[in-house]
Amino acid sequence: MDSSSKSNQVIAGLTGLLADTYDLYFATQTFHWNVTGIHFPTLHQLFEQQYAELASAIDTIAERIRTLGAFTPVNFGALNKYSSLQILSDIPDSQGMLSYLKLSNETVVNTCNELLKIAEEVKDESSMALASERLSVHEKVVWMYSATLKTEAALFR
Repeated sequence: MDSSSKSNQVIAGLTGLLADTYDLYFATQTFHWNVTGIHFPTLHQLFEQQYAELASAIDTIAERIRTLGAFTPVNFGALNKYSSLQILSDIPDSQGMLSYLKLSNETVVNTCNELLKIAEEVKDESSMALASERLSVHEKVVWMYSATLKTEAALFR
């Protein structure tokens, strides 16, 4: 496999991570706007922290794609072709929001792991570092949403 083909694999992996991150950002911000119920203040703030972190990550991922000489997708339709996340059609209740975000972050963990493998194969240290950093962030978020879901479930027994 030649170096441009290897670079294209990394770019495709980064574009998948960009798409997943953008979809997760959009869902998290939408939940921030639409959460209701007894845990509104806590979840509203949690979702805001999460989407702010994701916004920064989107820029970092897109700039890595550009550094490798490729362009990012030009619109949401083009970007969605690369996404691994389930697309929502309705606003769930707070329990459903937490479940969706936990599952979506687990999916992004998988996306990061795949990108990490590809980047390791081609010895792209910068993309490996980016994938590893994002992996750590999303693993922590999965833990946070898992713990919050346990608390929520206990409160509504």
